[in-house]
Amino acid sequence: MAIGVQTDMCTPALARFGSDALRHEFLAPSIAGDMVGCVGVSEAGGGSDVAALKTTARKDGDDYLINGSKMWITNGMQADWCCLLANTSEGAAHKNKSLIVVPLNSPGVTRQKIEKIGMHSSDTAQLFFDNVRVPQKNLIGQEGMGFMLQMLQFQEERLYGAAGSLRSLDRLIDQTIDYTRQRQTFGKPILHNQVVHFRLAELRTEVEALRALTYRAVEQYVGGKDVTRLASMAKLKAGRLTREVADSCLQYWGGMGYTADNPIAQSYRDGRLISIGGGADEIMLGIICKFEGTLPGKS
Repeated sequence: MAIGVQTDMCTPALARFGSDALRHEFLAPSIAGDMVGCVGVSEAGGGSDVAALKTTARKDGDDYLINGSKMWITNGMQADWCCLLANTSEGAAHKNKSLIVVPLNSPGVTRQKIEKIGMHSSDTAQLFFDNVRVPQKNLIGQEGMGFMLQMLQFQEERLYGAAGSLRSLDRLIDQTIDYTRQRQTFGKPILHNQVVHFRLAELRTEVEALRALTYRAVEQYVGGKDVTRLASMAKLKAGRLTREVADSCLQYWGGMGYTADNPIAQSYRDGRLISIGGGADEIMLGIICKFEGTLPGKS
């Protein structure tokens, strides 16, 4: 999770649209591993509804003065800088936002750790900004283009969510096959029950279908195409399939699957986030419906 934020969530916009000076100061050391980044979009009052964010960045001389807070920020406790989405004007919600690189050692920045039910090895924080002064040269791209740039950044984030789940899903099924082959009930391995090996075959097929969808989306993305529709489909499927595989496999582990240090239990806890982070399932469905022309009033 920490690495994914670094490679696919806080840096894509900086890499594509940041100035040479900004890339030299923040991107190069992040690639080298000397700096840790985070992305500041979600707020306590709204996560997936990006247009509704309240954090502001007002011009003051050659600087921005930033006020507000960000919630559920992965890497937030250790990050050196934040790719922050903030309102820089009073205009329309989709045209008044900008992406700004904020050094998190700036005066006025405070952090609070968030305890989660899963992803225990990934730090998550709430960030607070109280008259944080940042040079206007830290703007990524053009002022007012932040919403659009963040939507492009979300494409890569969602592809990461889908691609990053594939080997984990394979591993869950592999581990469950091994365990149910060894564990016996009523004189035979659990795996020899048709309901078990049929279900595992079904789940493996679903993983391969997700892999095909994800690879297609990535191939088109690398080719420069807009993959908003496919990335949303892949991310939606990854979240739901992760929950389905973890739940089904945990059942076949029985009581062992309910112990905290079991790999299936860890996936059961950690995988639940995929259907929430980076845009909830319902947001993905709305995006897909928009492309399908099936939203109310659309044709």
